[in-house]
Amino acid sequence: MSSASPPSPSSSSSPAESRRAKAARRAGEFPPAPEPLAIPVFDSHTHLDLTVQEAGVPDGSGGDPVEALIAAAAKSGVDRLVQVGVDVDSSRWSAEAAEKYPSVLAAVALHPNEAPRLSDLDEALREIEALAALPRVRGIGETGMDTFRTGDEGRLAQEESFRAHIAIAKRHGKALIIHDRDAHDDVLRILDSEGAPDTVVLHCFSGDATFAAECVRRGYYLSFAGTITFASAGNLREAAAITPPEQMMVETDAPYLTPVPYRGRPNASYLIPITVRALAAARGVDADELCATISATGNRVFGGWA
Repeated sequence: MSSASPPSPSSSSSPAESRRAKAARRAGEFPPAPEPLAIPVFDSHTHLDLTVQEAGVPDGSGGDPVEALIAAAAKSGVDRLVQVGVDVDSSRWSAEAAEKYPSVLAAVALHPNEAPRLSDLDEALREIEALAALPRVRGIGETGMDTFRTGDEGRLAQEESFRAHIAIAKRHGKALIIHDRDAHDDVLRILDSEGAPDTVVLHCFSGDATFAAECVRRGYYLSFAGTITFASAGNLREAAAITPPEQMMVETDAPYLTPVPYRGRPNASYLIPITVRALAAARGVDADELCATISATGNRVFGGWA
């Protein structure tokens, strides 16, 4: 981290500022709020803790930063959130947040890239199992497989952790939320081997139409993030086009994966309208109708928030 002071408002607007410097300065700024949704929808996957830690809050105001993020989302028509853990500490935080904030439910898990780093995977899994029993913990995730960031040396621990999370989801009757990066075949193989829980969500769906069709056939839910707006993501738009609205969800994965035209800047749940409108366009359906369907799906997958 640089020790240099940030530019003052006057210097930041200087016409002499280079395009590269301006891009770097704006990278840390939250985008403006989009037009609110007419029909409220929920964010199926966000990291409020990481958003606060890494980016702050959109208006920079004082007070409770989590409340500020929830309020900003509500103003955009995003009235419910699923806060997702990635390790024991963040899973505990997620469970506590769900108890504190009525519009938040929790998911708990060890991220697939976390499992190989742990000195005692079994103890961490016991912690996750205990959290899974809590009433406002409605999902087990994000878990899964990631062959992009984890090499061969960590693959066995990653798979062991995924199998254990599948078992936890089944024992507690909770939705399984899957992180799948460059691991489509492995994910399906392990689900087939263990027997999938009743409810499976593919978080930040990253496959093509063929993989989407296979997941749809199995009754899984596909959750699309801001990546669907990227110019290079034609495969995701094709996948969305063949996904029944009843098996579709929308997410931010905040503070990451900010939709175009704000890619590279911090993401937050209030930006969901951009992504859901892109989903509606890919499906060729009315955005309000899609929001109503996704909202009902949230209640079916995670239960009521109240």
